[in-house]
Amino acid sequence: MSDNSTSSRLGTPALALGYAGLLPQGIALALALNGGEWGFVAIAGGFGYAALIFSFLGGVWWGQALAADQVSAEPFLFAVAPSLIALALFLPWTFGWEWPGPQLIILGLLIGLSPIVDRILGFADRAFMRLRLHLSVGLGALTIALGLAARQMV
Repeated sequence: MSDNSTSSRLGTPALALGYAGLLPQGIALALALNGGEWGFVAIAGGFGYAALIFSFLGGVWWGQALAADQVSAEPFLFAVAPSLIALALFLPWTFGWEWPGPQLIILGLLIGLSPIVDRILGFADRAFMRLRLHLSVGLGALTIALGLAARQMV
């Protein structure tokens, strides 16, 4: 499938805003690598952003399951998992344990691998899956890099 076909099926706003969604994590990574007083703020903000996007993916799966008139529990179990996982990854900070380096790396891996769930569920068309793959691998890689930067700072 060519880029023009993908663009026309999804529309320019979906593509432009989708790829623009990588900017906040890229900015957080740049600030963290620069260090200084904004370093930890950028790392915490980057965790929050990645956790929100991961939770959003669960909402996408929930909506796709409803639209497909799914009656089995499987898609809904996949749909609620990201929010619960993101919350669990946040808890170490609330207890004063080591945070956020390891959790950012785990979150990045989960985001990067999340298109596997789309493939399992089978609701998405090729154009959507292509965009999902680009955005998930991109955000996953940026989040992992942010986690590695955090481990150097903490």
